[in-house]
Amino acid sequence: MKRSLDLILALTGMVLAAPVLLAIYGWIRLTSPGPGLFRQARLGAGQHDFVMYKFRTMRTDADPAVHAEYVRRMAAGEVEKVDGLYKLHQDPRVTKAGRFLRKTSLDELPQLINVLRGEMSLVGPRPMLPFEADLIGEWALRRFEVKPGLTGLWQVNGRNKLTMDEGLRWDLEYVATRSVRLDLRIIFKTIPALLGGAR
Repeated sequence: MKRSLDLILALTGMVLAAPVLLAIYGWIRLTSPGPGLFRQARLGAGQHDFVMYKFRTMRTDADPAVHAEYVRRMAAGEVEKVDGLYKLHQDPRVTKAGRFLRKTSLDELPQLINVLRGEMSLVGPRPMLPFEADLIGEWALRRFEVKPGLTGLWQVNGRNKLTMDEGLRWDLEYVATRSVRLDLRIIFKTIPALLGGAR
């Protein structure tokens, strides 16, 4: 039932959002040099690699080491909130269009492709970067028992307001209690969660 729900809603979303997807793609191409889509290796169920799609929100010369170092410090508990959020403050690598796309999470719409391909689900743990898996404790590895999701308990219960450990515990809560009913509840909670806070 979960896979059927993913296919029906993802395909419906792709069709209904097609004009928005094309408009965003054109906006990115017109306002900064480089491709409209961003591809990045993430870990799926069983820690298998897959290529995740997003709209590009950074300059093409952005140094990924900046984000990697921030995540390492966050995992070690060395990062403090800025304006109530755990995130890189005023990141100069982000484009003007990218700031809006990130705030509204519209940059994540291309992940519907990953859902249709079966690499992701609409609901699940946050798609993790390979190096991040080396930073978390063994207690959190159960998060890889299910497919990562476009949204999940981490996202609707605080997103960037949470520490990494707090977010991981929400991932494990989802793994332990997952059901189609819970997925529907999380999907309905996602829109007000996005409207209520920046990334």
